[in-house]
Amino acid sequence: MARRRGYALLSAIAALIVGLSAAIYAGVSAGEGGAVASAKDGAAGPGRGDRVAPASTGVWTGTWGASPVAGEPGTGTDGMAGRSVRNVVHTSVGGTSARITLSNLYGTGPLTFTHATLALAGGDGAGAAAGTMRRVTFGGHTTVTLPAGAEVTSDPVRLLVPADSDVLVTTYSPTASGPVTSHPHARQTNYLADGEHTADLSGTAYVADRADRWRYVTALDVSGLAAEGTVVALGDSLTDGVTSTADADRRWPDVLADRLREAADAGSDVPLHGVVNEGISGNRVLTDGTGRPAENQSGLHRFQRDVLGRPGVRVVVVDLGINDILRDPGVADPDRILGGLRTLVRRAHAHGIKVVGATLMPFEGHRGYDDAREGVRQEVNAAIRQGRVFDAVADFDAALRDPYDPRRFRPDYDSGDHLHPSDKGYRVMARTVRLDDLRTALPARL
Repeated sequence: MARRRGYALLSAIAALIVGLSAAIYAGVSAGEGGAVASAKDGAAGPGRGDRVAPASTGVWTGTWGASPVAGEPGTGTDGMAGRSVRNVVHTSVGGTSARITLSNLYGTGPLTFTHATLALAGGDGAGAAAGTMRRVTFGGHTTVTLPAGAEVTSDPVRLLVPADSDVLVTTYSPTASGPVTSHPHARQTNYLADGEHTADLSGTAYVADRADRWRYVTALDVSGLAAEGTVVALGDSLTDGVTSTADADRRWPDVLADRLREAADAGSDVPLHGVVNEGISGNRVLTDGTGRPAENQSGLHRFQRDVLGRPGVRVVVVDLGINDILRDPGVADPDRILGGLRTLVRRAHAHGIKVVGATLMPFEGHRGYDDAREGVRQEVNAAIRQGRVFDAVADFDAALRDPYDPRRFRPDYDSGDHLHPSDKGYRVMARTVRLDDLRTALPARL
């Protein structure tokens, strides 16, 4: 209970601490992600292998994430050479230190970052809050080079990061690297500026170039506060939140994070977890997209990266399968879909991770609907409800369907395309996940 009260108290004093943070951390060394003025320039490659370990580790919680999806169209030659990329990401839980992960998964050549910064957003889009700008380092150096296909995790940065806040992750690369690894359909405005502007507090240089995609950054982790672990939401566009209001954080994983924080502040015995959204629009359980490496990797193929590779994962909520039905040129095999879902569960259990699975929501009225596909959806849902797939069930279908025509969304839960929810529908999805199901003890058997 004391831990819960401590977390609630943090939110009350966060503004004061943020205001003092520049003075508190002004003397931090560059190897610990010190203030911009104290960072030392240097160069270091990521070494061998596809991932660079941070200089120091601790108890980390995922507070935000976005799966790398594909190379950004139009960036195949130069990437973002000579431009500053400012991503805006939204935290689910807070911490007193942070680190970022950058990816060159879809690059075709080495990607060199010479500058990277982390700051709290200042409330005016691309602008940063005064006193919060920090230089990000990698193995103690401000420069890092990622081979094609690699990712890197930064050194810890000492900065009080509040829960439910926007954070700016800004990078600069001076050289061409091939396609930019990105996550489209972010429902978040992100920014570009010509030249090196990573440490700019003002957003003036960024106002002319905006995009609805995250570039390079795939994770923000925090440590040092009360969060007990990470919940990963693994899904498709319904988890990605493609029809939610932009810049408003109304995807169902966002609302689930709000519920967890509110429960913690109220002294509930429900564990406080960070919530990481690993939804990809169009994602399937079984089938990758095209290319090498494959774009839009299937749930089976990205599970290691997007679930097992995240820090402190205790629970994964899986909402996949509708695209396996919609995008099959014939009639999808429900047994294959269920077999893929069960494989995800077995892999999670092997790492002590609990799996909450969602039923597949209705889609009559969508251009891909037909009776045969509806039959497959019903078969998959029947197996899920019977407890033959997951440890626990979030019955999204029952919560959002029209009681008078259960093959369709209830009208006020429909975004209008008859496949994706409205903001109200996303809130209902989040409320359908029982917080008690996010306790981490695995059942004795499925």
